[in-house]
Amino acid sequence: MVKKKVVVAMSGGVDSSVAAALLKQQGYDVTGMMLRLWSEPGKEDSNRCCTPDSMAQARRVAGILDIPFYVIDAKDVFRETVVQYFLDGYERGETPNPCLMCNRQIRWTFLLNHALALGAEFMATGHYVRRKTGDDGQIELLRAVDHSKDQSYVLHVLKQEQLAHALFPVGEYPKPEIRRIAADFGLPTASRADSQDLCFLAGEDYRNFLQRNAAEMLKPGKIETAEGKVIGEHNGLANYTIGQRKGLGVASPVPLYVMTKRAASNTLIVGEAHELGSTELTVRDVNWLNGEAPSEPFRADVKTRYTAKEVPALVSPLNGDQASVKFDAPVRDATAGQAAVFYQGELMLGGGIIVQ
Repeated sequence: MVKKKVVVAMSGGVDSSVAAALLKQQGYDVTGMMLRLWSEPGKEDSNRCCTPDSMAQARRVAGILDIPFYVIDAKDVFRETVVQYFLDGYERGETPNPCLMCNRQIRWTFLLNHALALGAEFMATGHYVRRKTGDDGQIELLRAVDHSKDQSYVLHVLKQEQLAHALFPVGEYPKPEIRRIAADFGLPTASRADSQDLCFLAGEDYRNFLQRNAAEMLKPGKIETAEGKVIGEHNGLANYTIGQRKGLGVASPVPLYVMTKRAASNTLIVGEAHELGSTELTVRDVNWLNGEAPSEPFRADVKTRYTAKEVPALVSPLNGDQASVKFDAPVRDATAGQAAVFYQGELMLGGGIIVQ
């Protein structure tokens, strides 16, 4: 019997290492691939996705598992797509999530194409999510067994043709079990710490990155109330996030919060706590995982950012890859540029980008 060939996207972390180990154990013909991503000049040792140390760890794991290992140069395409998407989002007054663009264009297009060119039938990652074939033959994505680590949110961008080649071996296990499996295989990544920040920020505050790479967008402007009363001056819209209370530099007898950012007029709108929250929003660039928009409005639990709790809502598909979301109760952390992702129970249905 011919072994099925799979490329594992390796990062030097414990999750992708265990993904490779589990697939090898299951009898697949496994190859490890790692992307060399763009870093600011002089910060190559700090980009958490592909530091020399991460690369060395991935190479060591491949050696222990006795699998081939390749490094693919993705610096230019990463800079042109993911980093530019990040900068463009802030310029529009949004708070972009570049991991969405990375998964869509870099991991599941650029790297997948390399895997297929190598003759692989599948590509696997260390994402915490479960893949299942539904009764209708469509591939479904379910939340990970370990809900605290679930990463289905950032994979709502995938299409059926990508999912047909996707494997997610670690989604069936709780995180502590993954570390135990890594130790059982003798992998050096077993106790390696999880990384949280955006890779190209190299552990820095995003504002410092913007200051160096797009200082022209950090223009001062007015701080106003919803009624249009000018109460202060901001130092660049990109320096603020929706719901932010501290650091506004405005004297007020009551706490004030950032309510919205108006890029066209370079104005920051603030208000009191009771003014915060949206009961309705629109999302653009909606991707339905099964490839087809529902014909009727439907009830769903909606997650409005990676770390947010899901909240109940009515989702109504609109023309042109858009959807309207009406929440049962006001949601405080819905932010333009982040994704709203739709769930029914364990099943992830799709999602799109929140519009201003």
